[in-house]
Amino acid sequence: MGIIRKTQSVAMLLDEFRRDSGAISVIALIKRLDSKLNKTTIYRVLDKLEDDGILHSFLDKNGIKWYAKCQDCSISGHLDAHPHFQCLNCGKVDCLSVDVHIPNIPNREVTVSQILIQGKCEVCLVN
Repeated sequence: MGIIRKTQSVAMLLDEFRRDSGAISVIALIKRLDSKLNKTTIYRVLDKLEDDGILHSFLDKNGIKWYAKCQDCSISGHLDAHPHFQCLNCGKVDCLSVDVHIPNIPNREVTVSQILIQGKCEVCLVN
């Protein structure tokens, strides 16, 4: 882990991901931690946690950045390439545990891919 010191701000952000098993938007994190951390600190720590392979990020349909815990990533690279699901009804976002094959594209090198699947979540589907 590249964060040498586990500061209070790092601990607060990591606690949010221990409490919430799904993905959390940066906007939600700023609202939750508004009285404890300033916005710049939140962005700085999130970037560092992503660089260290602890969190991964992706963009939702509105271009808002979301973060979720990594499974098998490290400071040397993100290995948990997977799609994300966003409920169009309630807004909940989850990491999906399904394999996605990114094809080889001639004359291109794919380094990052983001797949966002949208629809209704299990709760909204029955309501």
